[in-house]
Amino acid sequence: MATAKKHISKDGKVTYYIRAYDGYDSNGKHIERCMTWIPPDKMKPDQIEKELERQKIRFEELVRNGTYFDDNTRFSEYAETWLENNKPMLAPKTYERYKALLKNINLAIGDTKLTKLQPHHLKAFYNNLREKGIKQVGAYAHSDKLRDLISEKHLTIKAVASKAGLSAATVSAACKAEHISIESAEKIAAALGRKTDKLFKLHTETTGLSSKTILHHHRLISSILAEATRDGLVPRNIADRNYMKAPKLEHSEAAFLDDEQARHVLELLDEEPLKWKTAMYLLIFSGMRRGELLGLEWKDIDFDNRVIHIKRTSQYVQNMGIITKSPKNETSYRTIKLSEMVFDLLGEYQAYWNKLRNDMLDRWEHFITITLADGSTKTVRNDRLFIKDDTTPMNPDSLTDWTSKFVKRNKLPHFTPHSLRHTHATLLIAEGVSIPAVSKRLGHSSITTTSKIYVHAIQSADEIASDVIDSKLNPVKHKDTKEEAK
Repeated sequence: MATAKKHISKDGKVTYYIRAYDGYDSNGKHIERCMTWIPPDKMKPDQIEKELERQKIRFEELVRNGTYFDDNTRFSEYAETWLENNKPMLAPKTYERYKALLKNINLAIGDTKLTKLQPHHLKAFYNNLREKGIKQVGAYAHSDKLRDLISEKHLTIKAVASKAGLSAATVSAACKAEHISIESAEKIAAALGRKTDKLFKLHTETTGLSSKTILHHHRLISSILAEATRDGLVPRNIADRNYMKAPKLEHSEAAFLDDEQARHVLELLDEEPLKWKTAMYLLIFSGMRRGELLGLEWKDIDFDNRVIHIKRTSQYVQNMGIITKSPKNETSYRTIKLSEMVFDLLGEYQAYWNKLRNDMLDRWEHFITITLADGSTKTVRNDRLFIKDDTTPMNPDSLTDWTSKFVKRNKLPHFTPHSLRHTHATLLIAEGVSIPAVSKRLGHSSITTTSKIYVHAIQSADEIASDVIDSKLNPVKHKDTKEEAK
């Protein structure tokens, strides 16, 4: 068992030196590991005693498991261990995002020792992220060689997509010399054993990262340092608000279509295949998230009461493929009421879906194996509304790819599937629907979230309300109206 020795400095500061043994060296002597723990200010004696025992047990486990860190530990070493230890508690998409953020973080402060890290290091890093040249915006890649290379290697688009960790739709678009992201081009080139700039023509334009993305970097660093503080590796979390201000978040309005643009989109959808028309109508009229739409099963559709139950979400995660997981938060489990018109379209689409199943006969997968968020698999009845040609669940990126082509083909203002969620919310607020009602329909975790995202729409609605009450009660206007009537 680890032991602790108390030390009180001349100024009364209390420090505990915790010691544990880590086997024997070549001379048969105990290998001793040590760490220091400084109780936070204002911690009561009984709290100190309890926390000291926890620190001793935790330190012993770290030494026993070979994950012990000391004063020479660099940020990157600790951060990578932190990420893997927390992987079981993180959603796959969150883990993937943290891993990407740590690439930037470790390039800047990864070699810095935890004990030497200071707020000014973080401030310099955030300033660097704001500079032009960090993020590729408006950048794209295209290739007129890809299709021939895939044929030469006797590969299929699906096989290349699987090896690259991308959707088949993205690889298919690249084969047609359409614009794809540079990141996707790099993955395709790596999968085919080619250099990116030899296989693709790259067009780049760079800028700094958004304030929101910079704040995500800061929050991740703070979470890691908070754990390092609990581990006794650093006396305080220098990213905490008590020691430095978090990067300022500049508010930006959510992209959405106005009512006239939305009506035009609905008119254009009448000329599109029924599957895509139905998917887009559901996004516009329900405000559900893209992943929630792709997670829908027919048993979630209540035709009698005209409601849809949101019970799961579908996501694409690199190295895992398409996964099925629970909704974003508890409030995301919800029931959404829809109009008779939308349910008439759903009934038409269900008839099409059933006919497709019957026509495909033995090619239809009546049972499919889905991957869950923890990496395990489960065999379920094939009941998804939106499926690929092989009848398995559709990749959410396919919907985004189709929307992009639909926008370009019809020369529409740029929007994505998520823009239609914002369109839904903005139109509801403009028509006077209460913020709590909108928040519940969207499945937000709190009304505050809704208010922050749609602040402009709320202000506009408030201005309309002001005009309405003025027109109803302004005595001058009513006097003028009466005089005109005489």
